[in-house]
Amino acid sequence: MDRTALVIGATGQVGRATVRALVQDGWQVRAGSRGGRGGPLWPIDWHVHPVALDREDDEQLVAAVGGGVDLVVDTVAYGTRHAQQLIDLADRIGSAVVLSSAAVYLDDQGRGFGADGVTFPVPIAETQPTTAPGVGDYAAEKAGLERELLAAGAILPTTLLRAGAIHGPHTIHPREWHFVKRALDRRPTRVLTYGGESRFHPVSTANLAELIRLAAAEPGARVLNAADPEAPTVREIGAAIHSVLDHTADEVLIDGPSPAPPVGETPWSTPKPVVLDMGVAERKLGYRPVTGYLESLPRTVSWLVDATRDRDWRSVFTDLAHNYRTDYFDYAAEDAWLARHR
Repeated sequence: MDRTALVIGATGQVGRATVRALVQDGWQVRAGSRGGRGGPLWPIDWHVHPVALDREDDEQLVAAVGGGVDLVVDTVAYGTRHAQQLIDLADRIGSAVVLSSAAVYLDDQGRGFGADGVTFPVPIAETQPTTAPGVGDYAAEKAGLERELLAAGAILPTTLLRAGAIHGPHTIHPREWHFVKRALDRRPTRVLTYGGESRFHPVSTANLAELIRLAAAEPGARVLNAADPEAPTVREIGAAIHSVLDHTADEVLIDGPSPAPPVGETPWSTPKPVVLDMGVAERKLGYRPVTGYLESLPRTVSWLVDATRDRDWRSVFTDLAHNYRTDYFDYAAEDAWLARHR
């Protein structure tokens, strides 16, 4: 019996991996994207059907769902409006898997990501408190998305995946670029705050796709963490990326926060570890990761190098350039601090 899935955001980094995983598991896939692209993205024998779908266009979403689908995978949903769009189509959707974020978590003192003194348990379980829904804040919007969909679980069983730091090819927000660019620029040092021991749990797009595949086969109203089998330190990440690129750099470790921001700061830098517990996914879905962070790096790094070859990285990774408030490549500030430090 044919099973049909609509993947929203199918040409993005998570969407591409998801289409592959579902096709290999026997699903007929409608690949929804703003461009509605097909062609070389999907091998002909995959029988993927591209559909034009702007996530903000109600009519396009209705048309993409059509007479009904067994599954909707939404990789770009954000806020209560997107949740309500899916709920309004519940009579035509068998179940859903929707991407959320570990950013919704609060520590035991009610402090969220980025707050002074925030200290999460290690690891963080799905029962950890989450932030209140709201508008205009990333974590609050994702929290609103979660609560609306969970409340509608009786009519639209939805698995929400609280993802860590997503990585893999085809990203628009590559944290790994922090160290890749330094290698390409032949920077002789890796300066790291908090002794290089910061841990911000990553998740490969391949592991996310595996979780989506398993959740699609066992529909339910639930929340699951989504993370790789290990949470490497930023020191390990930097060394591994530079090893892939055959780049040698001296480590300079700062005990504590940056004495002269942005010196030593990275996209993974946190005073206390952020590590996700994957036990529930393992027990309820039989989840086993298909890759680890370090073993998946060569493919990601190769893609990043190819994507930026002879191009300004800011025109390639526009989200990364616009969203980060920190200039992680302020080499002049780094050199000035190193001169004083030494």
